[in-house]
Order: sequence, then structure tokens, then C-alpha cells
Amino acid sequence: MTISTSISAKARLTRGWRGMRAALAVAALCVTLGACAEQFQKGYILPPGALEQIPIGASQDQVLIVMGTPSTVATLSGEVFYYISQRAERVVAFMPQKVTDQRVIAIYFDKDRKVTRLANYGMQDGKIFDFISRTTPTSGQEMSYLTPLFKLISFR
Repeated sequence: MTISTSISAKARLTRGWRGMRAALAVAALCVTLGACAEQFQKGYILPPGALEQIPIGASQDQVLIVMGTPSTVATLSGEVFYYISQRAERVVAFMPQKVTDQRVIAIYFDKDRKVTRLANYGMQDGKIFDFISRTTPTSGQEMSYLTPLFKLISFR
């Protein structure tokens, strides 16, 4: 009786170790896949506190010193500097990227090249939204220029 008892205890111990090894293998795989999460920043990277350094009435040269060269410039009615950025992430390697944030910072100038308005446009609930004034522009405003920019940098 002792031989069969010791064999059955040994078999249970072996099965326990197999289960433990399988659990460790699954845990190691999860950690490995979790470590594969990647974040991507495309376009302009806004320095912390940069927008606070640009008061209304600041010169265009001050803006260039603080913000750097704009992504694009518009000269329709006055001049506007646009700084465009997009953040995306990929949770697991080989999976497609998912856009987490899109921003267009617009700095508007008058004819004397002084700042008249700052806007920080982003996507909120699928609509273009100004995070500074907390408004969504109605049709007919400058969105005719910003909408294609968002579509251009979006990969959907």
C-alpha cells in the first residue's frame, strides 16, 4: 500500500509542477506582450508651458522663438501658424496603430504681425474642438482649412 500511495503522491506532485510551469509560461507571455506596447508621436511636440508664454499681442518673432517653425502657414486673412501633431499607440506588436490624440495649435496674427488669438484644436467625440475657448466652430469658419489637415494625418 505504501508503494501505490507514494506513486500517486508523486504523480500529483508532477502534475502540480506541470500546472505551475504552464501558469508561469502564460504569465511570461502576457508580460512579453504587454511590454510590446508602443507609443508614437508624429509631427510637432508641444513644449510644456509654451502656450502660456505667448500672450495676445506678442510678436511673430516671439512666437517663433517659443514654438519654433510651424508645420504649415496660412495667409488667407492675416497670417496663421499651424503646429500639427498626432499621438497613436499600438498595444501589441504587429497590431494596427490606434490614434489617441490629434492636435492643431493655431496662432492667429493681425496685419502688424501681432498675436490676436490662440487656438488648440483637437478631436473630441469625432468633432473638431478648440480646447482653449472650449467651443466647436460652426460651418463657414476656418474649419474649411483644418478639416483636411485632420483627414490628412488620420489613418482611418
